[in-house]
Amino acid sequence: MTAIQSVLISGYQERLEPKPHTVYQIEIRGHVRSWSIWRRYSEFDDLHTELVKGTGSPPPASLPPKHKYSILRSHSDPALLEERKTGLETYLRAIISAKEDKWREAFPFKEFLGIPIGRQAGVAGGPPTQFTLTSWLDEHQELQNRLRDVRADINKREALSDQGDVSASHKSNVSAKQKLAGVLSRIGTLGKGLTELAMNGMSEGELQRRTDMVARLQDDCEKLGKMVIVARQFNRSGTDPSAPYSSASTNPASASDREALLGTTNTFTRVTRVFGQPSKPQETEVTRPLDDVGVFGLQQTQMQQQDGQLAQLTTILGRQKQLGQAINSEINEQIVVLDGLANDVDRVGDKLSKASRQMHRLG
Repeated sequence: MTAIQSVLISGYQERLEPKPHTVYQIEIRGHVRSWSIWRRYSEFDDLHTELVKGTGSPPPASLPPKHKYSILRSHSDPALLEERKTGLETYLRAIISAKEDKWREAFPFKEFLGIPIGRQAGVAGGPPTQFTLTSWLDEHQELQNRLRDVRADINKREALSDQGDVSASHKSNVSAKQKLAGVLSRIGTLGKGLTELAMNGMSEGELQRRTDMVARLQDDCEKLGKMVIVARQFNRSGTDPSAPYSSASTNPASASDREALLGTTNTFTRVTRVFGQPSKPQETEVTRPLDDVGVFGLQQTQMQQQDGQLAQLTTILGRQKQLGQAINSEINEQIVVLDGLANDVDRVGDKLSKASRQMHRLG
């Protein structure tokens, strides 16, 4: 997290849309940079609610009263606005200077001040592990840029290969593989971050759009992975052996030379599988273009996707549990009401019986 040195509410401004309201300008100063944001009182109130809900206790200072307006003072009274501005500034400074850091380290507080959470959540200089709606898009753009770098390395490899510089071509190919493996691991983190944003209330349409964006990144990685392993093979004369008029096709080896090199064609070894012995792992179209680091990154990505799906399932089951508990509570309340009604019916029935007996005696 960006360390906050000071917070100051420097002023306020009246705005007319969507309806008349007042916004306050917050000046934030950090170690590296400073910035300012505008927030209205209702956003302060929402922040306070989230902090109390997330930490279990209210912040050190309380917010100014929500409706502190008298009959003789209007909403645009400068004295009233200055009083509220001072109270809001005291509220923020109390959180930043508090001995306990649970309020200032809370995600809602960081998002409220516009702190770049995504870039600071991971290790220093590493990829982000927690996202806001904006930082998620920034990370997606960063991965697109890295994929363009992979394409540039592949094109450079081809150009160097055409020039006959085998060593430099190999280095470009290795660089492309390493960059692609890094992108694969970060795509998994991006997908996990999208799952967390969805659980925090992202709209269904926006979730689908961003899911498609992640899928396109994965498709690009698969295509580039296939391109990485496609390297031109040259023979000693510098020509492609698969060319239709190469020396390999126009001057084939004699039968005796082929037999001396490959052995007799009648000799073969029968391949059988021993019962109980596991078969060797098979390459797939996805794993074939990857090295060890890439395969490990792919495994991490798949595990993170499975964890995200399990998290979604856990959330759904939690909601179903709450719904079931609410239904059970409602049924219990209805049972109590019905029991009370049955008692009332019995009591009225007893009274009617007594009244009937008295009427018979009088008659």
